[in-house]
Amino acid sequence: MKAEKKEVNAIVLDVLMKGHAGDPRPQFKREPVIQAMGLEQFKLLELIPKPGVVINLHDKMYIGDSERDKIERVKRRIGYEELTPTAKGELPFMVEQVVKEREQDFVTFFNKAISITPKLHMLHLLPGIGKKLMWEVLESRNRKPFESFADISTRIKSLPHPEKMIEARILEELQDKDVKYHLFTTK
Repeated sequence: MKAEKKEVNAIVLDVLMKGHAGDPRPQFKREPVIQAMGLEQFKLLELIPKPGVVINLHDKMYIGDSERDKIERVKRRIGYEELTPTAKGELPFMVEQVVKEREQDFVTFFNKAISITPKLHMLHLLPGIGKKLMWEVLESRNRKPFESFADISTRIKSLPHPEKMIEARILEELQDKDVKYHLFTTK
């Protein structure tokens, strides 16, 4: 069995300075909790901040194995349903930001996506891509690899916002526990 890759960096979705409201312990015994999303695999996490550190929404922070400046420990991985309403509200904006920042990774996906089964291609898993559009993408990338989201939308007129398809797929993978294939997140 393959060891699961750890997230190294995360972005803050919510800060609960008095811990979870549902925590049965008295308020003075609860520890602060941060809900965050990993920047590499989009894992949803709960983090425990170091005492006295100020952490705000949208802060990016190192959570790897070396010395951390703001985070004491990664408490656990959580599911979408465990996010606070604030974190759920921030998630689409943070996914959009990460997709923009990692544009080249996702353009590479369009250039290298392969068939999963004889009847299912990775590109089919993106919302809005059917067989006809998939073949258009494959033919275009075979002539010349895509260089950016703008290049994709220029060469494939029926694909005006490829980044939105990626964002929608990431959110679907995070929100739906029953998604069979994970393109951008880990189960």
